[in-house]
Amino acid sequence: MLYDISLTITYAYEVPVSGGRHLVRVLPLSIPERQRLIAGSVTSMPTPEERSDLTDFFANPATAILFRKAHDRLVIRMQARVQLTSADPLIDVSPRLEDMPAEIAAIWSIAPDAPHHFLGTSPRLTEDPAISAYARSIAKPEMTVHEIAEALCHAIHEDFTYDPKATTVDSPPRDSFKLKRGVCQDFAHVMILSLRALGIPAGYVSGFLRTLPPPGKERLEGADAMHAWVRVWCGPMMGWVELDPTNDIPAGLDHIVVGHGRDYSDVAPVVGVLKSYGSHETAQAVDVVPVRSLAPSAT
Repeated sequence: MLYDISLTITYAYEVPVSGGRHLVRVLPLSIPERQRLIAGSVTSMPTPEERSDLTDFFANPATAILFRKAHDRLVIRMQARVQLTSADPLIDVSPRLEDMPAEIAAIWSIAPDAPHHFLGTSPRLTEDPAISAYARSIAKPEMTVHEIAEALCHAIHEDFTYDPKATTVDSPPRDSFKLKRGVCQDFAHVMILSLRALGIPAGYVSGFLRTLPPPGKERLEGADAMHAWVRVWCGPMMGWVELDPTNDIPAGLDHIVVGHGRDYSDVAPVVGVLKSYGSHETAQAVDVVPVRSLAPSAT
């Protein structure tokens, strides 16, 4: 599957700001046998006085930009063409929960994708007794790790209501869990905490999701949004498996990966500091367009 993706993030400041330093993570990844970034660019207006492109610890591409001059508006744009490849059907060879400690201990690596990084607390995810109890109520002794992950994905989809007004980007998972409402970031965080409470390594995936319009309706440009889902370590034979609790589906050809991390803080699209005393407004528009084949049809 081939996609053209565009993203525009706009910051409008009440009063001009200066001294802005930002780290931008919006460019899709290249992942062997899964996803290939054919071409991509990240630009901003105004043009930054300094810029450097880098790769962070979790192998996510990032762009650091610095603005010295005062400005009342910042526009960050990303354009990319990405090819996704269908994965082979999954065969569940994941271990039982009781065998996970030994499976994890046998991994002698601290590489970015090693399960050890995704077990304990992380900047936005600390232990929560209520979420831990929720996870234990769903996991059954006879289930494999992959079955537990699928059961949690389904339960969160059934028990929670998608509500963009219920939480903010800074809301802790306990707020969404108490309300049983939130957005994809909240659902991903609750699922990650649930899995870690059971001793199952789990991480956060940031990316884009192609959305389909209702039957008979035209697709709206900019209607797509950045999305979040979960990846679960299902033992050394299965490795990492990605599940989308917002939609209760495995991540597939409509899920385009931008970054992997322990939680949202590792893959936030834009983070930074600036000098200001006023408020600001933020707008985001994403467009994910399947590219039609130009090859002539057979006659």
